[in-house]
Amino acid sequence: MKKYYLIILAILVSSTYISAQTTSITSYELFLDTDGNHINAHGAGVLYHDGVYYLYGEYKKRWASALGVSCYSSGDLYNWQFKGLALTNIDRPGHDIQPGAVIERPKVIYNAKTGKFVMWFHLELRGKGYEAARTAVAVSDSPEGPFEYIRSLRPNPAIWPMNYSQQLYNAYREKSNGSDKGFFNPGTVGDFLARDLDSGQMARDMTLFVDDDGKAYHIHASEENQTLHICELTDDYLDFSGRYTRVLPGQSNEAPAICKFKGMYYMISSGCTGWAPNQARSAVAPTIWGPWTYTGNPCQGTNPHNNLGPDKTYGGQSTYLLPVQGKDNAFIAMFDVWRPHNQQDSRYLWLPARIKDGKLIVRWQSSWNLSFFDQQ
Repeated sequence: MKKYYLIILAILVSSTYISAQTTSITSYELFLDTDGNHINAHGAGVLYHDGVYYLYGEYKKRWASALGVSCYSSGDLYNWQFKGLALTNIDRPGHDIQPGAVIERPKVIYNAKTGKFVMWFHLELRGKGYEAARTAVAVSDSPEGPFEYIRSLRPNPAIWPMNYSQQLYNAYREKSNGSDKGFFNPGTVGDFLARDLDSGQMARDMTLFVDDDGKAYHIHASEENQTLHICELTDDYLDFSGRYTRVLPGQSNEAPAICKFKGMYYMISSGCTGWAPNQARSAVAPTIWGPWTYTGNPCQGTNPHNNLGPDKTYGGQSTYLLPVQGKDNAFIAMFDVWRPHNQQDSRYLWLPARIKDGKLIVRWQSSWNLSFFDQQ
């Protein structure tokens, strides 16, 4: 009988340990859910709905493409409960999201008019490498899913952006006599934009943003990752309206994240160096359409775990800017520390961010809590 008491006691102690609540955010180290498992939600985004935060990300195994999109919930941003897979691969040959397809950077937003939860993500078709450069949409009646896959597409076929035109492109090409060598940056000229006009524009690293008026925007790396596009979605958030703009053309930005503060729009992004970290960039604009002004590297401090500072974004890459509910000028800048040889073990950097003197500032903190934002 004593043996069984000891077993029961061990189970109770183990359960207490696993369910122990935390009151801080710790970066780079294992980020555990309430079951004691490393959170598996890479390239993530967060939805706040009815007092609950929902975290969505790529659900990965060691070397595999994402097996789907995971969902976690939290009431305090510290403790996250695994709710399962909100979207899973569809095991049907030829299907867009069959096993082996690349599902990246899922983001979910809520449509107050339709009552639907809408997920968009970057999609690469199985066996095609990164040549498809598509975006895909799914919908659900619940934030936890399951999400019903709808379709994938390339945005805005046969439509020029609001800040560029066929006439401007023709003028550039005539001036350069059909050659960019030593004269034009192809991303500035719009060669890839023109190339993809009929088929629709490329859509790789992406995020979503819902403005105060309920309008939603899909922001993604396009034109062979040389130029970001900000695209308005339709009122149901399930398609593109045809209104879009080019941002920082030819400057090779990816991993965009956007927030808004006192009527101004702030963006953080990264350079294009694959899995390797690089220096983060930031930009600001008076409207979602721009003009966007580059404001430099937003990061301050050094990650003591790898001795990487602002020039390498602490070893991470941006994925989302999360407004903290109930706090003024309070955002969490979310980054991934990629581990390409064991993607499931990729780590997270969640760091406090504020707007100061019209610029986004991200500060390294090894361990912190939301009281950080109560400081001046």
